[in-house]
Amino acid sequence: MKITGAVLRQSPAPRPYREIRPLDVTTVELADPGFGELLVRIEAAGICHSDLSVINGNRPRPTPMLLGHEAAGVVEALGKGVRNVEVGDHVVLVYVPSCGSCRFCVSGKPALCTTAMAANSAGDLVGGGSRLRSGSEEIRHHLGVSAFATHAVVDRSSAVVIDKDVPFETAALFGCAMLTGYGAVNHTAGVRPGESAVVFGLGGVGLAAVMSAGAAGSWPVVAVDPVREKQQLALQAGASHACGPDELEQLMKKVAPEKFDWAFEAVGLAKAFEAAYAVTGRGGGTVSAGLPHPSEMLQLNPLSIVAENRRILGSYMGTAQPAVDIPAMIALWRAGRLPVDRLVSAEMALNDVNEAMEELAAGRAVRQIIRPHRTVEVSA
Repeated sequence: MKITGAVLRQSPAPRPYREIRPLDVTTVELADPGFGELLVRIEAAGICHSDLSVINGNRPRPTPMLLGHEAAGVVEALGKGVRNVEVGDHVVLVYVPSCGSCRFCVSGKPALCTTAMAANSAGDLVGGGSRLRSGSEEIRHHLGVSAFATHAVVDRSSAVVIDKDVPFETAALFGCAMLTGYGAVNHTAGVRPGESAVVFGLGGVGLAAVMSAGAAGSWPVVAVDPVREKQQLALQAGASHACGPDELEQLMKKVAPEKFDWAFEAVGLAKAFEAAYAVTGRGGGTVSAGLPHPSEMLQLNPLSIVAENRRILGSYMGTAQPAVDIPAMIALWRAGRLPVDRLVSAEMALNDVNEAMEELAAGRAVRQIIRPHRTVEVSA
């Protein structure tokens, strides 16, 4: 079938993206779903730093590639062998599918699935190869989803069925921003009630960590970002305090004189992780959920790790199990404990995707939502 999608043809691409327009909104051929796959009509797709990281070269990926990985939609067709999902079901799409048989999948760590990681790096689906073409040109999939499009074919393991009353613009965020931030707090760290937390970087993932720490009973929950509007949003989302990086030392004297039990870095810069580590106390843990450029290196005092019983933890996809965690997060959202709706800063058509990327790169946006079926102009 013919679909409309946003294709990146070259990486890294220079800014400003609203002028350079690295994403080409064009007509693409999408094959029918194969064995174990679904055809999903994309109703909402979030614009995430992981998409931006492919455009700016921080996460090298093969091109041309149809970007987008955080989305929700409606199942329109089933491939052979698909179970536990029906046409018409609403689904949240997840950016790490799972083979179900590697040592990580069978031990309850699907975020580390070796088959999925190989497929995602190559721009393939886990069933092998791509389902996207433009004439004779093969288009790669982004993280098994490619959601900046009117439709996507995904592996069954990339889709979690949800209740139909959850708004698509809210549901989409559970697939990446919330899954990553919530998982970092509850699974990677295992924050307990009364433990203190600080979050560096108030994009979608950072704000998800803020509200998840609050829901877990952490206090204080300090949100750190240079943008005042994001600080205010963090306070509305559950932070007890918010400040800029240069104000944190003074604030700590009042609320965390012995430093923090947990620090979460969601910036994607080595210097941000170093700052997070510096404000974590004895016996504490520093969790990185950002995606820095591969060339960046950390400078830390290794003696403090041992002498102070410190922990350094990476958190990919929040160390989560999507089939379990997405329903759990939706339940907390219904109870008012995860105000996910506050993360949405704008909704727009697919034609506006380059402008949205520039807003994200400039640090002005939290979570912009693409509504693909509002698209009215495509290139030939």
